Amino acid sequence: MDNQGGITVQRALELPGLRSGLPEVVACADRLGRTVRWVHAGEVPNIASLLKGGELLLTTGLGLGTRPAEQRAFVRRLADRGIAALVVELGPRFTRLPATLVETARAAGLPLVQLHREVPFVAVTEEVHTEIVNHHYALLQRAEEVHRRCTQALLSGGGIPQVLHILADFTGNPVFLETPDGQLLYAAGPVSGEAAADPLQVWEGLRGQREAEPSANAVLVDVPGGGHGTGSVRARLVLLGVSAPLLPVHRMAAERTAGVLAVVLMQARQEDELAARGRGDFLTDLAEGRISAQDAPAQARVLGFKPGAGPLLPVVMRLSSSLGPAGNWAVLARAVLEELSSVGVPVLLGVRPVEGRVPLLVSLRSESERTTVADRVAAALRAGVERAGLDRA
Repeated sequence: MDNQGGITVQRALELPGLRSGLPEVVACADRLGRTVRWVHAGEVPNIASLLKGGELLLTTGLGLGTRPAEQRAFVRRLADRGIAALVVELGPRFTRLPATLVETARAAGLPLVQLHREVPFVAVTEEVHTEIVNHHYALLQRAEEVHRRCTQALLSGGGIPQVLHILADFTGNPVFLETPDGQLLYAAGPVSGEAAADPLQVWEGLRGQREAEPSANAVLVDVPGGGHGTGSVRARLVLLGVSAPLLPVHRMAAERTAGVLAVVLMQARQEDELAARGRGDFLTDLAEGRISAQDAPAQARVLGFKPGAGPLLPVVMRLSSSLGPAGNWAVLARAVLEELSSVGVPVLLGVRPVEGRVPLLVSLRSESERTTVADRVAAALRAGVERAGLDRA
């Protein structure tokens, strides 16, 4: 099991220090997957007040008390504190743990372990703490590898979509970048993996559910904006555990990726371009048959396109080579969209920087207005290109 900042009780019992004590789990063996955040050894009756939760407590039982009521209270206080497990070394105090202890631990859901041989608690503490640190360092290394790949992608000329796809591949789940108020900017699914769910379908299906009750199998990380108040969050990175469980290391990777995205967004103000690229990817997939007819309407709605019942007119504008993949596509998309608003019909416009194309889908009221609307769209596209200061498309 993958745990941030700790290892499992099961793993602690498998280490040489505790294993040499011949550990026997006498209560809650089904809860050995609990995270051990730290190890503590002590013999005082009020030891629960000294703990923070998540500890593996080592004791010889001297502070447990002699009366059943004292022993029950001791175990309950530890369970209420939320420790990971109680490990009692048999010897002078107990030759076998009292039934009161075992029954109370079982009722409280607290893993209880008895050691049949004496072990040096200091050695056990050192060993488990080393394992926790090494485990956490291994998680950091995996998260840093994602950060390195994202940075390399940007240095090689890639953009935010490529960064999001790297994170999606690492988690094996769809990844979304949304505005602070929950509007979708870009959706990325893992490239690898069989029968991966379409990210736009996932977004549409879980959006209402997320608003009603946030899922436990979701990770939300703010992309900082560098400002104060409402400007302190530029966007939000959302990971949804659809194909595989989300692990703590995925949150760590998402937090590092959010830092990369913050720098890119602040430097280039790419939100508009990113949303346009997402629409461009959808339109390209639709044109090339990668999206089925029954799935397309719902995905188009996610992207803000609400056509009427009439036919659809597809249009593609090819740009001159002066606007390469690194050009200001946000300015172009904004200018063209503003010009298209005068056409008076629903339009879904995207950009495809790699191919130098601007695909769009126009909703017609009837087939008879195809020519008229096409002329008006063409004029709006030319006007938008000119406003953006580009050569004629």
